[in-house]
Amino acid sequence: MTETMRAPALPAGLTIRPYRPSDHGAVRRLWAEFTEHRRRLYQDPRLGGRDPGAGFEEYLTRLDLSGIWVADERDEGVVGFVGLIMDGRAGRVDPIVVSAARRGHGVGRGLVSKVADEARRRGLARLTVSPGARDDSALRSLHAAGFDTVATVTLSLDLRGGPGSDEPAGDSILLHGLNFST
Repeated sequence: MTETMRAPALPAGLTIRPYRPSDHGAVRRLWAEFTEHRRRLYQDPRLGGRDPGAGFEEYLTRLDLSGIWVADERDEGVVGFVGLIMDGRAGRVDPIVVSAARRGHGVGRGLVSKVADEARRRGLARLTVSPGARDDSALRSLHAAGFDTVATVTLSLDLRGGPGSDEPAGDSILLHGLNFST
């Protein structure tokens, strides 16, 4: 990530602050919205199980979870959140979630800036993020925020079959002369 990332000006009325237990319902709804987005993106209605918000409960129990911050809008309440996962002297941004209605308004940029500031404050050596390969708007936003180095590649093989497995793949990407679908 580029060292010179500066804190962006937040949209009027938006505050980035630590997660509070009273935010639970709003953040769980955002998690469900994010899961539904991923279901559409990957054409797999099974992602997240029957309750698309339940993954948030499991997320809260992670031992490597080091912090959660929310984007709190004066008139709308919580419209996004970001988490920091620790891995030794490195950190991972996971997840970055912004409500569909607020995407493209600087909320995600503010959340990423906050988690990067926290990582620096804690003396971390590296901060990574792993957006979905099909989520081109997330990839573009993260690249613009300074995440411009490919640090790892995760490949997937669908072993389940069923709905979504025979759907056409997303776009393709060329890495080291090999073509991969997204």
